Amino acid sequence: MKLNISCPATGCQKPIAIDDDKKLSIFYGRRMGQEVEGDNLGDEFKGYVFKITGGNDKDGFSMKQGILVQGRVRILMKKGHKCYRPRRAGERKRKSVRGCIVGPDLAVIALAITKTGEQQIAGLTDTKLPKRLGPKRATRIRKLFALTKDDDVRRFVIRRKIEKEGKPVRFKAPRIQRLVTDARLRRKRVYRAHKKARWERTRKAVADYHKVLDEYYKKKSAAHKEETAHKKELAHQQAARKHSGQGSALLGKTAAPTTQGKGTTAQGKGTTAQGKATTAAATTGKAGPTTTTGKGTGSAKVDPKATASKVAQPTTGKSNVTQPQTQSRAAPAGGAGGKTAPTNVPAQKGGAGAGAGAGQTGKGQKK
Repeated sequence: MKLNISCPATGCQKPIAIDDDKKLSIFYGRRMGQEVEGDNLGDEFKGYVFKITGGNDKDGFSMKQGILVQGRVRILMKKGHKCYRPRRAGERKRKSVRGCIVGPDLAVIALAITKTGEQQIAGLTDTKLPKRLGPKRATRIRKLFALTKDDDVRRFVIRRKIEKEGKPVRFKAPRIQRLVTDARLRRKRVYRAHKKARWERTRKAVADYHKVLDEYYKKKSAAHKEETAHKKELAHQQAARKHSGQGSALLGKTAAPTTQGKGTTAQGKGTTAQGKATTAAATTGKAGPTTTTGKGTGSAKVDPKATASKVAQPTTGKSNVTQPQTQSRAAPAGGAGGKTAPTNVPAQKGGAGAGAGAGQTGKGQKK
């Protein structure tokens, strides 16, 4: 098994191969992050303290912190997990990793010196390598050189000297991150001014939109109210016309049979009176021919004089009684009366007159 020992103080790193399991037994069962004393490794490591930082098994699978297993397992990994680099957005993948507990199946154990011992280790603690790259962030450069905000950070950045055969010597410096300059402040002011202008323009546009929207809703509400009122007015007018039409129809239905009944009754009465008058004339004497075409419906006993006066108006009662326009020759009435019926009477009035005369003659005969 190999021990890959690093010294953060000097920046050096050195691998050491140890095949004695008795010396390596001090690491078995320990987890990543724990510290182990190096006295059992040999006299040269006496007084040193090592920290376990990782390792690989014989198949090359690296140890992962938090996997409390002394072996290899397959876990589902996603972005942000160590030992895995996603190739697509949202990608997850199941990969094999080695647990964080040290065992004899490991091929390499990574150690870091946290405390130096009495003796120097050749190639590890006796030499010091210069720092190749310096800090890149502005705040870390200020912290390294104890600078204030007024100092120019660009003067203290660490530059690398590059020498190549046949080419001039040049220096490389990292680009300082989060550096605040006058140009940056000017761009920031311009950006804020544009942002404020956009905000004002948006607020004005929203106000104009709400104004137009309110006007639209007011017009729409007024039109709706007007339409509703118009519909209500039309409904009231239709209801009124319907009500008036039903009333007139009901009144016509009620009045028409009454008039017709009256006319029929008058017609019947006139017919009855004519029948009585004809009977009386036939009894007292011979009268002229009288024809009756009306169909009487009345059967009550009525005064002949009143009946004759009603029959004299056939247009109001729609009477179907017709009298021929001929002169009736009345025979001289016999008996004690000695009265004769009048002649040359018009058609409609003649019937009534004849009836009346016949009635009077009949009365005189009866007397």
